[in-house]
Amino acid sequence: MTTRVQIKEAADYILKQLSNQQVDVGLILGSGLGDLADEVEPAVRIDYEKIPSFPTSTVEGHAGRLVIGELEGRNVVAMQGRFHFYEGYSAQEVTFPVRVMKELGVHTLIVTNACGGMNPSFRPGDLMLITDHINITGTNPLIGPNDHELGTRFPDMSQAYSQSLIHLAKTIAQKEDVTVHEGVYTGISGPSFMTTAELSMLRNLGGDVVGMSTVPEVIVARHAEIQVLGISCITDMAVADDHSGVSHEEVMETAAKTKPKFINYVRHILGELPEGVSHR
Repeated sequence: MTTRVQIKEAADYILKQLSNQQVDVGLILGSGLGDLADEVEPAVRIDYEKIPSFPTSTVEGHAGRLVIGELEGRNVVAMQGRFHFYEGYSAQEVTFPVRVMKELGVHTLIVTNACGGMNPSFRPGDLMLITDHINITGTNPLIGPNDHELGTRFPDMSQAYSQSLIHLAKTIAQKEDVTVHEGVYTGISGPSFMTTAELSMLRNLGGDVVGMSTVPEVIVARHAEIQVLGISCITDMAVADDHSGVSHEEVMETAAKTKPKFINYVRHILGELPEGVSHR
């Protein structure tokens, strides 16, 4: 169970590395998308392994460090690589960095991921704004005793993704001529990719894409009253009627090709992000 003492120890360690820098926007960068953090300047880079109670990232394509500094005029803390339930970490460990972000002052979180497209109208390389999610991970990071100072026992998830941020992201997409879909992210535990029958089931449940991250982090962010914008990079097609399989290498290759478009899009969103956006 994550404690406030652990959260404060991690945040205090990070703050000691900074020169009076404040942060208000968090970025969680998914597989192959971590290069955006390299554009943060001036930047303080801290390896996860040096931060008290932080897990370490074990997945290819995840650098494993926090990057803190300025991007498009906003003070950001970016996770260059995230943690996953399938790596053997608990849901509480996976989401520990979100707790630390809140302690550092983050009020807005942009969470990204690489995922498989189940909606047949999507294509590899497309971007999707997450309007909602379905939790099929088999767990929840809030299971266990609740610390009311971290959040309420029963947080409302009816609007887990900020409507005002989605509207902003859609407006910017139109202005910058970026094609973005909207849809439902289905979160699974992994690490195996889905069977054809499972993909058919998830699509019938209402999922547009499927992935192995994001859902636990968003649950904890909303528990901490952080507003969330979710953006998925569709790296492969996972359509049950035409399912030929996929590899992690293919996922990384498509993410790399999409990277320039993704980075430019997120930078524009950050540049137009107003202070203190209301959640709804």
